[in-house]
Amino acid sequence: MNAEEIVSRLLYRDALMLVIDKPAGLPVHPGPKGGETLFQHLDALRFGLPRRPEAAHRLDKDTSGCLILGRHPKAIARLNELFRNNEVDKVYWAVVEGGPHEDEGEIDLPLAPKSPDRGWWMKVDPKGQPSLTKWRVLGRAEGLALLELRPVTGRTHQLRVHCAAMNFPILGDPIYGTAPRFHGPGLHLHARSVTVPLYPKKEPISVEAPVPEHMRERVKACGGAA
Repeated sequence: MNAEEIVSRLLYRDALMLVIDKPAGLPVHPGPKGGETLFQHLDALRFGLPRRPEAAHRLDKDTSGCLILGRHPKAIARLNELFRNNEVDKVYWAVVEGGPHEDEGEIDLPLAPKSPDRGWWMKVDPKGQPSLTKWRVLGRAEGLALLELRPVTGRTHQLRVHCAAMNFPILGDPIYGTAPRFHGPGLHLHARSVTVPLYPKKEPISVEAPVPEHMRERVKACGGAA
């Protein structure tokens, strides 16, 4: 990815906030194994400001879609407050294997790290942190369903673990689902939209990211619009 590409993925921009369409496969922050990250490209999104923007929340490496960035320390503090108070509405689309029998519901299962060695690998654990996901079926196809997922809490891998625990794992998930480690169809989890009440006296800002190429065929098969 180069500067032109990252700028082309800009979905929203104002004085405080940017929203970009993060591609699947690109980590947001540097990890122990090194490699390319979004962090390396943030200077291209300064747009005249003296410092690079910072991500206000996390998206998994393999999750695509809306990522919110704060443009300066005051903006980042404001966004952190909104996330801390659970005021940012995040909507994900996921293509899952099988699917629930009902058309909507909630998954209320506490989560905890699976082992001390892999703090990011999670499991359902009665002693873990409370975790709540709301879901709704948007469409179905043979052996698949398209779900709208709304995480009320923001635990690591929450949507992936919750779906797997309910016996409808997200398609392309090699950790919690059935996908092969390196040759699967790609994780079918997309941060479809965010709604941010950034300015107290204005309407909330709503931003939507298009469905990524690797998900389009199955989203369309389930009756969703890309």
